[in-house]
Amino acid sequence: MSDVQEAPGPTSGPSRHQLAAMIWLCVFPTLTALNLALGDWLATMSPVVRTFVLATIAVPIVIYGLMPQLQRARARVLSANRRWNGALTSPMRRR
Repeated sequence: MSDVQEAPGPTSGPSRHQLAAMIWLCVFPTLTALNLALGDWLATMSPVVRTFVLATIAVPIVIYGLMPQLQRARARVLSANRRWNGALTSPMRRR
């Protein structure tokens, strides 16, 4: 057995459940903010047009703005967690 500890590899992608939670964490506040900011203007539109306008604004915000930040934050948390767990479970050096 080698005494050299391997550096943690890149974090794997999120599971389906993690991805669903991440998307929800981005979409819900975005849609809430857009509805609050544009509510009076959106109220004059039919539901289909209102949904189209909200989706057209919200999707780029979520995909290009919020999701990359949330994915970086997830990677940092997992990396720190891996380092912390590795420090706790690293085997003692053999002589």
